[in-house]
Amino acid sequence: MDAIHTEQLTVSYGGNPIIKDLNIAIPKGKITVFIGSNGCGKSTLLRSLARLLKPTEGSVVIDGQLISKWPTKELAKKLAILPQGPIAPESLTVLNLVKQGRYPYQSWLNQWSKQDEEMVKTALAMTKLEDLADRPVDALSGGQRQRAWIAMILAQGSDTILLDEPTTYLDLAHQVDILDLLYDLNKREKRTIVMVLHDINLACRYAHHIVSVKNGRVYSQGTPEDTITAKLIEDVFGLESHVMTDPFFGTPLCIPSGKGRILPTAKEFVEKNLVKTY
Repeated sequence: MDAIHTEQLTVSYGGNPIIKDLNIAIPKGKITVFIGSNGCGKSTLLRSLARLLKPTEGSVVIDGQLISKWPTKELAKKLAILPQGPIAPESLTVLNLVKQGRYPYQSWLNQWSKQDEEMVKTALAMTKLEDLADRPVDALSGGQRQRAWIAMILAQGSDTILLDEPTTYLDLAHQVDILDLLYDLNKREKRTIVMVLHDINLACRYAHHIVSVKNGRVYSQGTPEDTITAKLIEDVFGLESHVMTDPFFGTPLCIPSGKGRILPTAKEFVEKNLVKTY
């Protein structure tokens, strides 16, 4: 069953199509990752799925209904998006940021409730931010700040979460920390997660489903094992590479080639490099 799918989706800027006749299906309860070169249309596609961009042609469907037909607050209960590089107002605390996630549930008749309080408390606990709840967001480290934004999304309680490059500007340790958090969330609560990532190997490690985008069109979609090949890396990224099986995780592992260098075989690579780490 699909959480979201598109039908002949076309999105344009200034009359120029960025996404063209796109048909994709996002599996429900799985992690989907969009990959592709810079400017290929990944972020545009993500924003279109969240109704932040209006299609020129075609449509986005969520739970069997056109996304354009959903009332804003009802859609926010179904779907949440974290854009790339969000900025919090100066001096806003972590707690108050996370509380913003409960906005779709507020009205004149329904004010702040015990359920709202519990959702915020749970989101802070899941992201390990309880001790930082009273700290200003702009005083946090990059990894902590990203966890605070994710906590806000978790408090929203949406079934589907969209994240545009959630690991950008983070060092490797913090990238893995954020992706582990999202992986655990998916495994525990079966929430559908859709991300744009640049690191192919991390995408393969964490995704159940990968959509590769080239020049505004889908090049391939499927499991990492079925889609990530040396030919895909060359066609989509213009880079020669060797794709082998990661000996630790069993997922595809992409080894890019340098200019004028001959790639070792998988056996040679393991013997010369990975065995030494045991």
